[in-house]
Amino acid sequence: MNTKADEKMKPVFSEGRRYCLACGAELPPSPVLSFHNMPASAQHIPDEEEVLQDEGIDLRLYECLECGLSQFDCKPVDYYRDVIRAVGLSRTMKELRREDYRHLVEDYGLTGGKFIECGCGRGEFLEVLKEFPVKIFGIEADPVSSALAAGSLNICETCGTRVPGSIKRDGDCNYKNIGICDIKTDFPERGDQKLFGAPFDCFLSFNFLEHQPDPSAMLSCMYGNLRPGGLGLITVPSFEYILEQGYYYEFIRDHIANYDLHSLESLAKSCGFEILEEGRIGIGDTLRMVVRKPETEAASDGASQGDAVPAANNYDKFEKIRNNQQNIAGSIKKFTEKLAAEGKSLALWGAGHQGFTIASTTALADAAEYIIDSAAFKQGRFAPASHLPIVSPQYFLKHPTDVVMIAAPGYIKEIKKDIEVLFAENGEGVPEITDILSI
Repeated sequence: MNTKADEKMKPVFSEGRRYCLACGAELPPSPVLSFHNMPASAQHIPDEEEVLQDEGIDLRLYECLECGLSQFDCKPVDYYRDVIRAVGLSRTMKELRREDYRHLVEDYGLTGGKFIECGCGRGEFLEVLKEFPVKIFGIEADPVSSALAAGSLNICETCGTRVPGSIKRDGDCNYKNIGICDIKTDFPERGDQKLFGAPFDCFLSFNFLEHQPDPSAMLSCMYGNLRPGGLGLITVPSFEYILEQGYYYEFIRDHIANYDLHSLESLAKSCGFEILEEGRIGIGDTLRMVVRKPETEAASDGASQGDAVPAANNYDKFEKIRNNQQNIAGSIKKFTEKLAAEGKSLALWGAGHQGFTIASTTALADAAEYIIDSAAFKQGRFAPASHLPIVSPQYFLKHPTDVVMIAAPGYIKEIKKDIEVLFAENGEGVPEITDILSI
């Protein structure tokens, strides 16, 4: 399926790109927001040698006047095809996925259907899908992650041995592993691309589309590999949430596109999809959309761009972000000065993009001793731009600070409980706990 973006032949990988990622329209001459000393990436976290060369970057946000997509004009991160999912083990996230799958299987009659996750990482979310009576497929661009996904997902629940995806449940011990998974190293990047196992009844894309420099190609690929009437579930970070809250620290170069419901709907329709459901989930920081491929091609012209958008940028709607960036920096400066006057030490919890950005753009870069994170692959490295060391919860337990600030807004309650349990189980007094929203 051809889209308006295809016709533009836009230079999506260039620095200072002048065309919209989604629809190909020319971007306005001036950005609506600019940021200084931002982390160069959220996932390629520098080690002891790399941190010596690491520097913060400037980010410029433009709003497309045709489809409404807010986007950075920089090159994408070099790992945009790969899914690196540290929060895949979160209890909160697992329950969200469980609710999604139950809704799709039960309310849309997809029992026994073929599901494929576009960008499955190491299989964290497909592990939850195994609880449901469906056939499971996944594609992941990173060969190491795809191999790990295949190995971890295809384990016989009876005897504990690995079950290759090609083996059916009729082996020596009558395999009971629900939903034997077929995982392939692949990436959806062309509308005419055929994926192994197609056609599918449903595709899944969890917070992956916002990384893509050519999102229409990805969605067109998924469209072409669905059966007529097949469904798709898409989630992306909510740009409405960022605007409403003024949380500038939600911006990161990895998220080259910042979707609101209008721009996401416009993109999905331009790729031929019908919109069945759309809304916001979690604390309102995530958009969720259920789409459907029409039963017949004639049911969709593949060119709808949704409602008209203003002919000029509405700079006022970005004012809260500008003000809050200054207010947050000022509040943190006062907070850290107060702690210093009291002789109290400080640590951050959360080596995600919010924590990295907060640290690099405020006084926390100098005031905090380290950042705590449960993801083992981040530990022993350094936060980009601020260069704060990243340590494990056990290190925090043995070398506690007087105060810990949670820098992951979507997981404040969960992390607070984890900190309390960590210290209580070891008979230690719990440090003072605060969070970025309180500050």
